[in-house]
Amino acid sequence: MVNGYKMAVLIKQVPDTSSAAGVNPDGTVDRARAKRMINPFDKYALQKAIETRAAHGGEIIVISMGPPPAMEVLVEALEYGADAGYLLSDRRLAASDTLATAYALYKAVVYLKDVDIVFTGLQTTDGDTAQTGPQIAERLDVAQITYCETMEIVDGRIHASRIIDGGIQKLETAAPALITVANSASALEHKKFANVHKVKALSRDKAEKEKRIKTINLDDIGAEPERVGLLGSPTVVGKTWKLGEKGGSCQLFKGDKPSHEVELLVDALKGGDTGVEEYVA
Repeated sequence: MVNGYKMAVLIKQVPDTSSAAGVNPDGTVDRARAKRMINPFDKYALQKAIETRAAHGGEIIVISMGPPPAMEVLVEALEYGADAGYLLSDRRLAASDTLATAYALYKAVVYLKDVDIVFTGLQTTDGDTAQTGPQIAERLDVAQITYCETMEIVDGRIHASRIIDGGIQKLETAAPALITVANSASALEHKKFANVHKVKALSRDKAEKEKRIKTINLDDIGAEPERVGLLGSPTVVGKTWKLGEKGGSCQLFKGDKPSHEVELLVDALKGGDTGVEEYVA
């Protein structure tokens, strides 16, 4: 029995946005070529869980779905303060779209048993759909609060403010619940030396490491293989193309006021001679 709230934070390893990640012939991202990092949006979710634990006690379990190298983000999450991590890794998960991914992660959350709050990032930098979190909530049949900026728990009730067009919406619900955290929420704090030291010690203690970071597969969580991967993904990539290469040239329009700069831009689009400066990018 957890003293406080049992929280699951879903994190994903994504290509580092500063590195060059190509595209495979089938339209999927060539992740092998890119450097890897924690999805930046997921860091806000982890911070929200850390704040909740600090205020009410509890346990933070991070879950990541991906190939074996995704273990890196679980280790990093422990350095930030998570209590335990689970890597859902199975070749049959390859090429899962958001529907298949949500199903697999839903089964992983159920596998943990009695999770009070699931935190996710708003979206991921590689897929950018913001669909997975809400789909998991629907499968879990729990309340969901999306675009959450602030939250507190009072008398066992979650009080949250979420971002909507034109303002803020106040919501209240009871646990269990799923919350997708906006990137306008509190940023993830720096790692604490004590946490980093404990994680480093795990490399020398295999038994303890296996207690805190586990690898699970579809069979462990009771997932149906035909509902994940290509078999379970109705989304089809029709076509992919590059928007452009690095380099090239650009024109810099300098006017005495914005309206003058717009006139220069219009003249350039019409093929006129604007006399503007040209720079090589």
